[in-house]
Amino acid sequence: MDNPLIDLVHVSKSFDGEMVLDDLNLSIKENSFVTLLGPSGCGKSTTLRILGGFVKPDQGKVFFDGKDITNVPANKRQLNTVFQKYALFPNMSIPENIAFGLRIKKKPESYIREKIKYALKLVNLEGMEDRDVNSLSGGQQQRIAIARAIVNEPKVLLLDEPLSALDRKLRQEMQYELIRLKNELGITFIYVTHDQEEAMTMSDVVVVMNQGYIQQMGTPQQIYNEPENAFVADFIGESNILPGTMLEDKVVRIFGAVFKCVDSGFGTNKPVDVVIRPEDVELVDADDPKALLKGKMTYSIFKGEWYEMGIQTPDGYEWLVHSTENREPETEAGIYVKPYNIQIMNRPVSEDEEAMSLEE
Repeated sequence: MDNPLIDLVHVSKSFDGEMVLDDLNLSIKENSFVTLLGPSGCGKSTTLRILGGFVKPDQGKVFFDGKDITNVPANKRQLNTVFQKYALFPNMSIPENIAFGLRIKKKPESYIREKIKYALKLVNLEGMEDRDVNSLSGGQQQRIAIARAIVNEPKVLLLDEPLSALDRKLRQEMQYELIRLKNELGITFIYVTHDQEEAMTMSDVVVVMNQGYIQQMGTPQQIYNEPENAFVADFIGESNILPGTMLEDKVVRIFGAVFKCVDSGFGTNKPVDVVIRPEDVELVDADDPKALLKGKMTYSIFKGEWYEMGIQTPDGYEWLVHSTENREPETEAGIYVKPYNIQIMNRPVSEDEEAMSLEE
C-alpha cells in the first residue's frame, strides 16, 4: 500500500471550550482530489486550517510526506491555500498579484515572468496581463487567486469553499476547471465545501464530517450508493430513511411488508435503518403482483427531466419518489424496489453513537 502524503493522527481542537474536532484520523494519498464535506460547524474548515498551519491542534500530530509538521509555520509548508474570499491585492496588477509569493522568495525576475505567463495560460486568462484586478469578474478573480497559489509549485493545494460566492453557472464552469487543473498539475487537492454537488462532481474521495467526526470516507459512488449511517444518507442527496427489521440475511421487513435485499450479517429479527433513494422507488399499479406496499399519491411536481412525487402508505409514512412517469395525486399505486437498491444500516442507539459511528 502506498504511504499517504498527509496523515492527521488523533487530532483534536476546541474553541472557547467547544470541541470542534474530536480525535480525528485522516490519511490522504498523493495526487488525489479529496473533499471535506459537511454542514456548517462540522469541523471541515478547521481541519483544512490545521493542515495549512494556520491553526495548531490541541492534541495530535500532522504528518506530511512522513515528517511531523505539526509545529511548522504556514509559510514553511509545501501547501498553498485558496480562500473563499480571494484576498487579491486591489492596488496590484494581475501579474503582481500572481508573483507576490515568488518575490517574497526572491526568485529571479526572468523566472517570475515565465511563471506568470505559464499560470495565466493554465487558468485560461492569457492576454489579461494589463487588466486591473478590480475589473475582473468573480470567476476571473478566483482564477487569479488559483494562479497565485500554483506558481509556488505546492505539493498540495488547499481550497476553502472557493466557489461559494459565484453564481450557479459560473460555479459549474469552475468545477470543471479545477478538475482540469488537478489533472494537468498532478498535485493533491484538498477541498472544503458544504455543497454535495460540488463534492460529487470533482472528488476522487469524499470525507463526510459532522460534529467533529468523520462519518464516512470513500468514493462519491460509495458515499451515495452505500451510506454507512443515517446522517450520510440524509446529507448526501435525498433519501427515504425507514425503520425496518432484518428478518434474516437478505430479507428485511418494512412497515409489515417483506423486501428482499442483498445485505447480510445484521443478525435475525434485528431493528435496522433502511435507505432507499427516491429514484429507486418504482411505482406500479396497485393490483400489480410486484407491489410490495400500496399507498395513495399525495403530490406531483414536474422538475424538468423527472417528476418528484409523494406516496403515503397506510402506516402514515410519505415516500419520496423521483420518476420520469407521472402519477396523479389521490390515485392508488404500488411500491416495488429492486433488492440491490435497498441499503441496510445498523440503527444507532443514541445521538452520540450516531455521531461516532465511524470512529469506533
